[in-house]
Amino acid sequence: MSHDDRLVTTANITEHDDFYAELLMAHEGMNDEDSQAFNARLILILANHIGNIDVLRQAITAAK
Repeated sequence: MSHDDRLVTTANITEHDDFYAELLMAHEGMNDEDSQAFNARLILILANHIGNIDVLRQAITAAK
């Protein structure tokens, strides 16, 4: 398995607190249905950016 095929699970986001705050703010004013739809869209956008099915499978397993 090459480096590009491994899920990074250690801290890798700079300004992680800022990202979390922005993520929470993005949900402000949404009902549960809209919030779930937003999360689904964001997941698909990020999955497309990753573009590696092996990494995405690892992420699904890790999230379980």
